[in-house]
Amino acid sequence: MTCEKLKWGVTIVVLSVFLAASGNAQQTQHTQKAAARPAAKPAAPAFQPGLEPRAIDILKAASARLAAARSMSFTSVVSYESPSRLGPPLVYSTRSEVTVRRPDKLRVITSGDGPPSEFYYDGKTMTAFAPLENLVAIADAPPTIDAALQVAFDSGAIYFPFTDVIVADPYKDIADGLKIAFYIGQSNVVGGTTTDMVAYVTGDVFIQVWIGAQDKLPRRIYAIYLNDRAQLRHVLELSDWQLDPAIPADTFNAAKAAGAARIAFARPDASDAPGMKPPPRSKHAGTQ
Repeated sequence: MTCEKLKWGVTIVVLSVFLAASGNAQQTQHTQKAAARPAAKPAAPAFQPGLEPRAIDILKAASARLAAARSMSFTSVVSYESPSRLGPPLVYSTRSEVTVRRPDKLRVITSGDGPPSEFYYDGKTMTAFAPLENLVAIADAPPTIDAALQVAFDSGAIYFPFTDVIVADPYKDIADGLKIAFYIGQSNVVGGTTTDMVAYVTGDVFIQVWIGAQDKLPRRIYAIYLNDRAQLRHVLELSDWQLDPAIPADTFNAAKAAGAARIAFARPDASDAPGMKPPPRSKHAGTQ
């Protein structure tokens, strides 16, 4: 073998060793860089609608607190949207002072963006009084608040947005159609206290509720009817809670309606109701 061939052979071997070492070094650098990168975070699990235990516990605790009260009073302010001719909804509000004594006493005094109204139930009769028009409707009533509320709606189209708060078993009214319930978090904005926020779907209504973290009393209820194409919103604010207060016996008597003109206790859309007459016009007649 000549010296020239030997030189080329050595050169090739040296070059091969260099290339192999360089490749190993690059591989090591790539491996170190890959190891230095933070591991990719696992994808958040997809939301699985269902009944979250924490949400259910909060709803049950609030319902139990309300159901245990033999008497209660609170203020209800309802804001609800109504379609307008321009497209965007208008907002109307009512304010009700509510007094309850279980199992058979209820008084609701309501003012709002329209004529005021008063409702009395004493365990035997229910009375709907329109003080501005001085009109009164009186009907026999069943012996419990729950049954009286149902009759008032069926026969007179009278409905109170806070009905689920005053019935004998609030959780049963929720649970009968409960499909979804989940815990959102806490708020320090609503009701001047810390509240737990829960969202749930019962029947065809989506509801978000703010419940006192300590006293378990509802402070705000936000509702949308899922079958409403306009997705109009209804907001119920509850305040001035008093549980088991002493209530005078005459609280549930409609004394102010004693001299009012009597009309039939019937649904406004029942034009053939016996004795049904249109109320006289007043300065509030144009209020929608």
